[in-house]
Parts: sequence; C-alpha cells; structure tokens
Amino acid sequence: MKNIVPPPPPIVRNQFETIRELFSKHVVPSYGRFDLAFSHGAGSHLFDVNGRRYLDLGGGIAVCSLGHAHPAITEALIAQSRKLVHTSNFYYHEPQGRLAQALVNLIGPGKCFFCNSGVEANEGLFKLARKFGHDEGRFEVITTVNSFHGRTLAGIAATGQDKVKKGFEPMVPGFRQVPFNDLAAMQAALSPATAAIMIEGVQGEGGVTPATPEYLLGLRRLCDEKNLLLLMDGVQCGHFRTGRFQSFQRILEGVPGGEPFLPDGISMAKSLGGGFPMGAFWVRSPYADLLGAGTHGTTYGGSPLACAVALKVLEVIHQEKLEANAREVGEFLETGLQRLAAKYPGVIQTVRGLGLMIGVELALDIPRLPGDPSKSQAVRLANLLHAAGLLTIPAGAQILRLLPALNLQRAEAEAGLRILESVIAKLTA
Repeated sequence: MKNIVPPPPPIVRNQFETIRELFSKHVVPSYGRFDLAFSHGAGSHLFDVNGRRYLDLGGGIAVCSLGHAHPAITEALIAQSRKLVHTSNFYYHEPQGRLAQALVNLIGPGKCFFCNSGVEANEGLFKLARKFGHDEGRFEVITTVNSFHGRTLAGIAATGQDKVKKGFEPMVPGFRQVPFNDLAAMQAALSPATAAIMIEGVQGEGGVTPATPEYLLGLRRLCDEKNLLLLMDGVQCGHFRTGRFQSFQRILEGVPGGEPFLPDGISMAKSLGGGFPMGAFWVRSPYADLLGAGTHGTTYGGSPLACAVALKVLEVIHQEKLEANAREVGEFLETGLQRLAAKYPGVIQTVRGLGLMIGVELALDIPRLPGDPSKSQAVRLANLLHAAGLLTIPAGAQILRLLPALNLQRAEAEAGLRILESVIAKLTA
C-alpha cells in the first residue's frame, strides 16, 4: 500500500499578532495593554507565545500569591470540582464555613461575607456603612486623595483619583476625599451625614504609600468618639503581602497601643484566591449582623470551589512560612532598590513599601528614556524592562510597583535587581 504523506503544515502566522487581532475585533478596549501575550507560567516566571521567559515581579497585580501554576492550587481545584463546584447561598457547605473561621482567626472576632472581587467587597462595606447610619440619616463615607477602591460607580466615587472618574459624572453621592495620613483633615471633613471612614493601609494604585501608625490609631479614636465605622480596603495590601495578614498589623507592630487595634470592616480579594477570582469582607462582631437576610447577596460568591482554593492558599502560606518570606525577601529587594536609587538618582528618586509591596518612584525627567513621549515614564520604563525579561506594574505616571508572589526566592529577587540595574545603567551611560 502506498504511504500517504501528510499535507504540509500551514504557514505559521505571528501568534502574537493573531491574538492581538482577536482582541481588537472582539474585546472592549477598556485597558491600555502592553504588547505581550502569555501562554503559560511556572512559579515566578511567565512565558509568552513566542516561548520567551519573563521574571514576574508584578504577580498579576498582587493576585498570584503562590506564583503561577502552583500544584497545590491545581490539586485543590481538581479535588473540589469532583465533589461540588456550586450550589447557591441558600444552602450551607463546609468550605465556606471553614474559610470564614480561618479569616476570623487571622483578624479578630467578627464574621465574613464572600463575593467575587475587590470592588464587590468594597461595595459590601459601603452598604454596611449605609445600613449602620440609616436610622440617623447618615450615609456618607469619607475616603482619601490618591486612594483606589474599584471601578463600579460607587467604587469610582469613593476613589480619590480624578482620572478614574472622568466621563462618568455625576458621581454617586455620599463620598468625599481628604489628604491621606492627615488626621486633622479627616476630622475637619466630618459632617452630620458621615457614617464611616475608609482607607487603605498601604495605598497601592496611589503609589505604595503606607499609613503611619499615628494616623491609624488616631482614626480609631476619632471613629470611637464620633460613632463612625472605620473601614479598611485590604484588597491589594492584605493577605500577608506586607509580612502580616493585614497591613495594619504590620504597621502597628510594636507600637504602643497598637496591639488591640481593629477596624470595623476589611475588604479582601486579589491574593485571597491565588489567581482564582474571589473577594470577601470581614465585619467586626458588634456590626457583623447588620446585613441580615435579604440585605446583601451574590450568585457565585463563596462557592465550594472558590473556598477550597482559598483554604489551600492559606495552608501553603502557613506550611511554607511565606509570611516570613515576604518580610525577608521584601527587605532584601527594598535594600537593593535603595542602593540603586543612591547609585542612579537621575532615574530612581525614592523607594518605599512594606514586605513584598514596594514602590519605585522615578525621577521627574529621566534623560534619554525611549518610547512614545505621550506615555508616562513608568510605562516607558516598564516596556524597557519587558524587553529585558522583567515584569513590573506601573502606578500613575512616575511609580513602578513590585508585587511578586509571596514565595519569591532570594535568587529570583537578585535576578530582578540585576535586570533592573542593567536597564538603568544603559539609560545613564
């Protein structure tokens, strides 16, 4: 019998261009995307569709707490999906109860509500504030300049950045912003309509700016005196990123009067599911039953599948001591970045952060920085780093964020510093 020769393979097109064309034709253009398309990842590395490897110090914007393709997450997904993926919140299931218990044990007495994202968690806290103040006619939530609380209509009204509000006016009423870390400004802004104050422990999108201990303790006293809720957005700075479960625990570590500090509500997401979409908020015990039956809900939030993954993420963090790793590797990274700032002041102005949440503030005018001048310096430098095999996350015009996996190894941090220095050195040569 005559052998049948298979037909020649089709001419291979540029896979990246094919993917970009799909996006151009079919995906709403609501993101300013970099010219990268990834196919798979492993640990703290990502691989693009051309097979090129990148060291990922962006972590999916603080989401991939265990890195990419962690086997424990894969196993948890497979095991739970073989048993029960979804019921509805009309019924009980063990994973949700166990996850709520674990989070309460990490924070303090209270209860949890589960949702699907950070902005949904913040929306839940906004509703909590409205419910809390309703009978007295109080509804206002005061937030801070440069804050970021999500992109729903209430989320952008709460956010202290004009660029996210543009084109969506009029804003949802009931939100005002005052300068961050300014207790006097917060106190002066209070009105008879104020029900709550909301801040981030470390402003992420606003430039990686931590709250001061004095600010946190002062806000707690102010809320106690004025009968206000103190709410904290821990979506980006939470889940061990700073070296403690929540950033306020790290900021107040060893500070007189800091040990008993608790906010009244905390929103969570991002690292909570290690890449699986999940959000939650915790409410302190005196207010944990304010949102009774019928006052708040979700179709998918707190599913058996999501909760099983989140429980596994917590288990791995505990077993591998990643809370300590975030501190140790984070301090190593920050020290290395400060050394670069001292060596290249024309490129790096300052470095700040806690644990594995680090901001690199660029000099105002970096000479000979290539790229489209209509793009920010942060985006243009990020593109140079991409070309060198390193992923970071811009924040505003002048700041690059490092938000890597909590299990980032010291050798990987060293590699990241080498790449960063090699790119900066070429700019200053």
